[in-house]
Amino acid sequence: MNRRAISLMVVPALLSVLTACGATDSKTAGTTATPAASTTPAAAEDANKTLTLDQITEKAKQEGKVVSVGMPDTWANWKDTWNELSTKYGIQHTDTDMSSAEEIAKFEAEKDKPTADIGDVGMAFTSVAVEKGVVQPYKPSTWDKIPEWAKDKDGNWVVGYQGTIAIMTNTKLVKNPPKSFDDILKGDYKVAIGDVAKASQAQTAILAAAMAFGGDEKNIQPGIDFFEKLSKQKRISLSEVKVANFEKGEVEVALVWDFNALGYKDQLKSNDYDILIPKEASVIGGYATIINKYAPHPNAAKLTREYILSDAGQINLAKGFARPIRDDVKLPDDVASKMIPIDQYKNARPIKDFKAWDTTSKAIPQMWEEKVLVNLN
Repeated sequence: MNRRAISLMVVPALLSVLTACGATDSKTAGTTATPAASTTPAAAEDANKTLTLDQITEKAKQEGKVVSVGMPDTWANWKDTWNELSTKYGIQHTDTDMSSAEEIAKFEAEKDKPTADIGDVGMAFTSVAVEKGVVQPYKPSTWDKIPEWAKDKDGNWVVGYQGTIAIMTNTKLVKNPPKSFDDILKGDYKVAIGDVAKASQAQTAILAAAMAFGGDEKNIQPGIDFFEKLSKQKRISLSEVKVANFEKGEVEVALVWDFNALGYKDQLKSNDYDILIPKEASVIGGYATIINKYAPHPNAAKLTREYILSDAGQINLAKGFARPIRDDVKLPDDVASKMIPIDQYKNARPIKDFKAWDTTSKAIPQMWEEKVLVNLN
């Protein structure tokens, strides 16, 4: 999904937040995976151990580095997460931006010589990561405050933030911004959703269209039919959905996560962009952290997840327009005021049948190629 948008600043002290979450020397923060064939000394040392948060923190400091994939500075304000980890713990960071599918493939391909520690994937890809055996579990100290639907029972993945598919329109190019999927069908502009073969955002946009016309996780056909109609009118844009392409006028209308849309608008520093949640229906989805089973810096990865699910980490993500997964976190007024009005979400609903969605999402790329791309040649 070559991805990502947004940035502001996080100020609360991480140590006090993590302490408030209840982690002490006498309590364990989570579970540590057995890194199987990993040749990483740090991973081997921690195999079969259960560590306290203080122990994880100390080991993370010693590792001194965390390498992420698909978590660049400009997506959901990750920049300030990395800044906090550096400031508080001396943990340096590097990232390679890539799609959910590419992240999992990297973990698997590099298991004998791993380079990455942690990734951020769409929920449709969490089961793939578990099935391939490339993740290790870790339950942060805020585990009980995370909704059941948003976490793997064993801690193999945990949703950090949620998003809802929105319509983003360049009003310099489209004078009557669509407010619904039906409006889009009646328009004369091109619509972009990104790389359907690889991106969770693009696949979820198809699900949102399906829901708008009576479909669901088990029945994606109405969504495919919607885009097939647009493709026959030559109204599908294959441009990547990113700030530069909006700025160049290559993207007129896009279906993207609400936090990405708000972030793009913020970066563009322009009021010439309209952002709305589709009237008929939309999908609420989440992005989850996965920790590489073979991570060269496993404790730094765990501390990163710990921070993401802390109060400060959740507020930090919201500063990047991503709605926190923890409902108990109160957002500062200045942060909450930048979100899309809550009444627009009345017809948005979360994915409920994850098993069905897992099966459906795997079938989408071929359906897209056979029913949509074929009409664009």
